[in-house]
Amino acid sequence: MTHDYRLARERMVKNQLIPRGIADENVLRAMGKIKRHLFVEEALAGEAYNDHPLPIGHKQTISQPYIVALMTEALDLSGKEKVLEIGTGSGYQSAILAELSANVYTVERIEPLLERSKSLLHSLGYTNIFFKAYDGTFGWEDFAPFDAIMVTAGAPKVPDPLLKQLADGGRMIIPIGNKYSQDLIKVTRVKDRFVEKNLGGCRFVDLIGEHGWKD
Repeated sequence: MTHDYRLARERMVKNQLIPRGIADENVLRAMGKIKRHLFVEEALAGEAYNDHPLPIGHKQTISQPYIVALMTEALDLSGKEKVLEIGTGSGYQSAILAELSANVYTVERIEPLLERSKSLLHSLGYTNIFFKAYDGTFGWEDFAPFDAIMVTAGAPKVPDPLLKQLADGGRMIIPIGNKYSQDLIKVTRVKDRFVEKNLGGCRFVDLIGEHGWKD
């Protein structure tokens, strides 16, 4: 039996995102379009549009829809950007970014997760997402600088390589804090200065790597 999840997506946008201040029409459209239930295990598909994170294996999660929308909106994407994503995970956030930017370069250290996301995203027809299995705290220097960087795991501080790879005028969203709670920080590069804005509390899995938490 196939479910029609279209209504669930519409409800998610109407009940979870708009009332909590997500106003960017493009973000709302992408969230209403992408089939989130494809990015979780079949047994959890019925919960895919609920307002909470879900496990995706390997001690990783798919973030709750509101956080995905909040982080995406904060990047102020116009459609022309080259975006770096640290932490491919399920690939759901990668798909949202791919809808709203020119190209997405996504880095994931857990290879089975990366392979699964890669084959799913290819099957959905995305040709503007590029994948790398690596320590994400190093970024992806070959394609720097990036107009936008999104980090989907919590770090003790902003990794230096990511600051270096942010274009002038570029925006980065990253959860910063301890292992139990973080603040969502938006970093904007103005020439050689980095302007930070706190977007509020959040909770993410650890950003493991040379410039993050040690495994």
